[in-house]
Amino acid sequence: MTVPIEPPPTRWVFGDPARFDPTDDLVGIGADFEPGTLLAAYRHGVFPMPGDGAGDPPYWFCPVERGVLPLDRLVVSRSLRRAMRGFEIRVDTAVAEVIDACADPTRPSGWINREIRDAYLRLHELGWVHSVEAWRDGQLEGGLYGVSLGGLFAGESMFHRARDASKVALVGLVDLLSDDRAGERLVDTQWVTPHLSTLGVTTISRSDYLRRLPNLLGVPEAPGLARGPST
Repeated sequence: MTVPIEPPPTRWVFGDPARFDPTDDLVGIGADFEPGTLLAAYRHGVFPMPGDGAGDPPYWFCPVERGVLPLDRLVVSRSLRRAMRGFEIRVDTAVAEVIDACADPTRPSGWINREIRDAYLRLHELGWVHSVEAWRDGQLEGGLYGVSLGGLFAGESMFHRARDASKVALVGLVDLLSDDRAGERLVDTQWVTPHLSTLGVTTISRSDYLRRLPNLLGVPEAPGLARGPST
């Protein structure tokens, strides 16, 4: 298993999370998308979104109610279990394509711009970002990508080209994380959507998330994220 490369430290300070506004998900504006800045943010429970306009600085969020998926809470319906039989799960074989599909400008509420794309590809090259992909008949039909920090997988986005393919990728991710320390791992979905809630995603308070974060970061990365294709 490849050990991720630690980038140069950020020159920005995210501050004490205890000082975040307890009523607002937005906790900062500014800084940059350099690898060291992004990793420092996730280690503080914060993640970025692009600004409202071209050239605007990043916005940084730490949701008051955080969307999370404990591995044992994943809901796999009978129909989804049937759908899984037709897909092959691969890891990190098409990271750029997964991010580009998630960034498709025709998708509603699209937010991934070129700057975000390039930043997360740099993190992938350093070993911190992974894609989990659902393939069928040699075609990429769905997937997701996110940042892996110890026992935390911070999911960024997912997409599908075929029915249930993004759900299959999420099931694949949970399977990859389900080693002998599965109970110490967590998938962070940032917020909860109606789609994610059907899969078992729930919310915990900001304070609970930040309290759990140090222990999550201390868990070794799941070996499954470094393994090859599986069916």
